[in-house]
Amino acid sequence: MYATFDLDRPGDLAGALALLKAKGAVALAGGTNLIVDVRAGRENPRRVVSLDKLDSLRGIRQAGGKVAIGGRTTVTDLLRSPIIAKTAPALVESARQFAGQMVRNTATVAGNIACGSPAADLVPPLFALDAELTLASPRGQRTVPIASYFTGYKKDVRRPGELITRISWKAPPPRSRALFYKLARRKGDAITVVGVAVALDIERGICRRARIALGAVAPTVFRAREAEAMLEGQTLTPALIESAAKAAAAAARPIDDVRASAAYRRHGVHVLVRRLLGQAWEQLS
Repeated sequence: MYATFDLDRPGDLAGALALLKAKGAVALAGGTNLIVDVRAGRENPRRVVSLDKLDSLRGIRQAGGKVAIGGRTTVTDLLRSPIIAKTAPALVESARQFAGQMVRNTATVAGNIACGSPAADLVPPLFALDAELTLASPRGQRTVPIASYFTGYKKDVRRPGELITRISWKAPPPRSRALFYKLARRKGDAITVVGVAVALDIERGICRRARIALGAVAPTVFRAREAEAMLEGQTLTPALIESAAKAAAAAARPIDDVRASAAYRRHGVHVLVRRLLGQAWEQLS
C-alpha cells in the first residue's frame, strides 16, 4: 500500500479552500508530481482535495490588455490556444518541450509552478512575461509577482491553505519578441539541464525592456537582472549581447548532478542567452 488518505472532490472553489484549511491537506490537480511523490514515500498527506470538478479554474482569456490562465489549465490547453500562440510564444515552446503527450494532457500550469522545481519548464517563460499569480484562501485573495514567489529550493510565499487560482500578464506590445530553449539530454520526457527564456521590447531601435530568466541553474528559477540592465536603453550589438550573456552565466549558481556538471550548465547559460538574445534582436530589426 502506497499511502492512506481521505479524498475529497468539492464542487466549487469555496468548498475546496475550506477543505484545504485542514492540517495535512494537499491539493490534487494533474497529479503528475503529487502521485509520484506519494508512491515514492516523499509525501504522506492526511487529506487530498481533488480539484477535478472546478471547471472555473480552467481556461484562457484575454481582456482589457491582459491574458489570464486558470490554475487548472493544462499544458495541452496552452498548446491549443490561439491567445497563447499570439501573446506568449515562449510559453508555447516550453509547453512543446514539456514531458510527453500523456503528461501534458493532465499536468496543470499552477501545478508546475507550485511544485517549486528549479527545472519547471513553464516557469522561465512566465518570468519573462512578468506574470502575476493570484493566491486564494478562505480569507480572500492576493496577487504576487512570479519573480517574488519563490524563496528557496521548493519554498515559496504561499500560506497554509492557499491555492494558485490564476496566472496573468499584460499582453506584450507589437514590437516585442520572446524565445525559450530547453537544453536536456534528449527531446521529450527529460528533465531540464538548462532552461532559458528571453524577452525584448524595442522602440525606435532601442531596447526598452529586457528579460532573461534562467531555469535549472540555481535553487529557483530567477532573472539575470544585471544582464537585463545592461541591455535596457541600448541598441543591441554583438559585443553588448556577449557581455550580457557573460553576466547571466556569472549570476547562475548551478550544481553538479547526474545530468550535467555545474561547469557545463554555466557554459550552457552563456551560449543560450547569447543565441536567444541575438535571434530575438534580429527578428525585431
